[in-house]
Amino acid sequence: MKPSEIMSSIQLNGKNIALTDVLVDEMGDNHVQTSVDTPLRNDAFVLSDEDKIKAIEKHFRAIMEVLGLDLNDDSLKGTPKRVAKMYVKEIFKGLNPENMPKVTLFNNSYHYNQMLVEKNISFYSNCEHHFVPIIGRAHVAYISNGKVIGLSKLNRIVNYFAKRPQVQERLTMQIGTALQKILGTQDVAVVIDAKHLCVASRGIEDDTSTTVTSFYEGKFKEEATRSEFLKYLELHTKV
Repeated sequence: MKPSEIMSSIQLNGKNIALTDVLVDEMGDNHVQTSVDTPLRNDAFVLSDEDKIKAIEKHFRAIMEVLGLDLNDDSLKGTPKRVAKMYVKEIFKGLNPENMPKVTLFNNSYHYNQMLVEKNISFYSNCEHHFVPIIGRAHVAYISNGKVIGLSKLNRIVNYFAKRPQVQERLTMQIGTALQKILGTQDVAVVIDAKHLCVASRGIEDDTSTTVTSFYEGKFKEEATRSEFLKYLELHTKV
């Protein structure tokens, strides 16, 4: 296909935009995202996990064969199923709403009305443009509106949204808006600092750069509150 030939189109900011192979590559390298919600078809959960594993195993086997790999080799013959199980049960399990962490809130009996910060939450995600890893740390904070959440649940929420094909900007917003809804407060902040292997292992092949994104709502839009949060993270640049 020539660069000028139309492959497909997308809806972006309410406009129908035609995609060429050149534009597709540019989108992948420039973190274009088309929705705050993860793009899912209406029939995304018609198949069971086991049915999905069987289908992915078949397709991944075909990919390996096209690449010229010998699937009769003892080291490779189990790879298609291993990859299929990993996709469905592990690295993309956050696509299924049934895997959303069950969260119980508690009364703020201590009447603690200051900022609570959970920092350095490790996560592994995958770039939706190339399906290679995003490795990073998330820092989240909230100010109680009468309810508090178990600390481990903050980690689980981060990892739930990370376990899907992602764009870092979307991941940041999904975590922030989910915490607002769960906690019943607008006073939420999220900062993510991550390395993208689509930058490190291909394309520009820069292994030293990281990407920082942020979500500030409620009181965190105020400079003093935001500065206090960043001080706890020991981030000395404005995010």
